[in-house]
Amino acid sequence: MSLLFTFTLLLLAGFLGWLYFREIKRSSEYLERAQLAQQEKLIVADFMHEMVLALGDELGKEEFFQRIVHASIVSTGALSACVFEKTDRGTLKSVAVEGLFPPHRPLPEHVRAKIATRAKFIESVLKSEEFPITEGVTGEACRTRKTILVADGRTDPRVVKHDDASLRVTSAICAPIVFRDEVLGVLAVANSADGAAFSSTDASVVQSLAEQAGIAIRNKTFLTLLMERKQIDMDLAIARNIQLMLLPQSLPEIAGVELDARYVSSHTIGGDLYDVIPLGEQKFGLAVADVSGKGIPASLIMAICRTNLHRLAQREDSPLKVLKELNRAMTGEVKQDMYVTVFYAVVDLERSEIRFARAGHERPLLCSFDKSRALSNASFPDSEGFPVGMMEPEQFDPFLEEKCVPFVAGDIFVAFTDGVIETANSTGKEFSAARLADSVRSLRKHKASAINAGVLNALDGFSGKTSYDDDLTLLTVKRV
Repeated sequence: MSLLFTFTLLLLAGFLGWLYFREIKRSSEYLERAQLAQQEKLIVADFMHEMVLALGDELGKEEFFQRIVHASIVSTGALSACVFEKTDRGTLKSVAVEGLFPPHRPLPEHVRAKIATRAKFIESVLKSEEFPITEGVTGEACRTRKTILVADGRTDPRVVKHDDASLRVTSAICAPIVFRDEVLGVLAVANSADGAAFSSTDASVVQSLAEQAGIAIRNKTFLTLLMERKQIDMDLAIARNIQLMLLPQSLPEIAGVELDARYVSSHTIGGDLYDVIPLGEQKFGLAVADVSGKGIPASLIMAICRTNLHRLAQREDSPLKVLKELNRAMTGEVKQDMYVTVFYAVVDLERSEIRFARAGHERPLLCSFDKSRALSNASFPDSEGFPVGMMEPEQFDPFLEEKCVPFVAGDIFVAFTDGVIETANSTGKEFSAARLADSVRSLRKHKASAINAGVLNALDGFSGKTSYDDDLTLLTVKRV
């Protein structure tokens, strides 16, 4: 009996020891992920700061691209970097390079012979290099619009094997520079300064830098045009361009649902944002956000918010996790007198449900129809949460909730900003959530586009206004 007791104690002690070491390992992995996320946030923030400074310095196009390349090297610790711009001829052309970046094609014999002036000569060759987007890793990144990590360039068949040891690729990352649906070029970095292979975390950083570079390049184009024409006030023009460029020009077509979005701007520059993020054939994300404040600061915060939302939505399946990580990424980026309210939902058509979380944003509207009783029901499903960027994760995370609601044929789901329900008439009475629900319920037999049009007509009739004090955003999904 004593032997059995002793054996039982030994088993219990071993099990407890295993649990202890497992929890230590989990804690270590969590801290490591948190540290990597913090490092990535700081790198991207520094890069964005450099891009803002570059815009303010009124640089020429070549100098502006060179600033992007330099900031990429500083941010990633790469030995060399290059920006390839996509041309109207369907080719990629090197427009800026720093360091001894390996040429895309093998060097001609007469170039290899110029040993004395090799570095400068190779740099001049690379700056004039142009090739079809069907070639190499760089072309693949452009065609597929995906970031490509070359862990070992010595064995990767897509990489050119140069005879010169200084031009050999040990590791590389190529990230497409995309703005909206347009591929502007490719940002490429090669060979880490410490000799180690680039990691998936490095690839994520370069992808984030390429996203910010896309916004900066487009903003640079708009800024140049505005300065040449001198037609409107610079401050409002930049903010308006940033805001309108970030709003999708069209929504994806998804079988089983009708999607429609309406955005009505006020007479000042606000910070409304909406987006639909495809997550698979039967699943997609819905985002509506509202940045406090006006002008360029609000538009810049909106740009950061959109970039982070897209990145996190692809990583996390849970709206709760997406908003928690978004707050981590935005904390420190938002000034003390500003904040961002965010609504994010994942629509799962296979499960016929919508999971959502709210970071201080307006409650969504769900209008469902009971065919057996020919009744239409409207509700505003609730969940807790504070606005993004106001507090540290320790205070933010515990109060955030994720809720799930059914979404079947005939159901209508509407996400919106407070400008819709807070629009007042001449007596000061607000349009209210109740009037919004009545409008949607009366239009439930119509398509999503007609529902949004009807709501705006009802809003115009109620307020009697031709312009509004705040931006209005409606994002409607109808299950068919």
